Amino acid sequence: MIEMKNVMKKYANGVIAANGINVKINQGEFVYVVGPSGAGKSTFIKMMYREEKPTQGNIRINGINLEKLRDNKVPLLRRNMGVVFQDFKLLPTLTVFENVAFALEVIEENPKHIKKKVMDILDLVGLKHKARMLPTELSGGEQQRVSIARSIVNSPKLVIADEPTGNLDPETSWEIMNLFEQINNRGTTIVMATHNKDIVNTIKHRVIAIEGGRIVRDEARGEYGYEA
Repeated sequence: MIEMKNVMKKYANGVIAANGINVKINQGEFVYVVGPSGAGKSTFIKMMYREEKPTQGNIRINGINLEKLRDNKVPLLRRNMGVVFQDFKLLPTLTVFENVAFALEVIEENPKHIKKKVMDILDLVGLKHKARMLPTELSGGEQQRVSIARSIVNSPKLVIADEPTGNLDPETSWEIMNLFEQINNRGTTIVMATHNKDIVNTIKHRVIAIEGGRIVRDEARGEYGYEA
């Protein structure tokens, strides 16, 4: 599913954000990526969807060698993954329905199927009744639900989430996590970078801890291990 071998990432300013990373994540796993600020978590996440390229080493996602992947083929790679961000990244002038439908339009989904797929996924995230609203008319938690709906509407094998509860209040964060649990139970692999100690320690999954660009801990049902 995901495999990194001897991966290093050195930025132009000399910062080494990944330093000899070796890891394998299997289909259907739920993995938390934790560590202090500046440890290399975001770089680790971004290399998976080719937002960043490693300086050296090998990354394979669903059998695709990212090292050899041409830039114009990156959109094809991302068709089989969804990405959820801390700041939602919704298109403000589009309705909830249109934001989710856009993810299908860019992969040239048959227009006949788009409406049903979008409404089904909005039903899953509990926002079917708000399909015609704009993002500005929604709460932060609802906007994140739209972001999640957009990321899974094309039934990806992998969802990558970068601090998805970072801008949400505690109650809403638990609701979002319950949604991720549902998605994972459907067989989707989830890799989530997070600083939320309570979530990691309560909803147990594999924990990969990164410090100084290195994996320092990899536990099947781990704990957060840092001060919140």
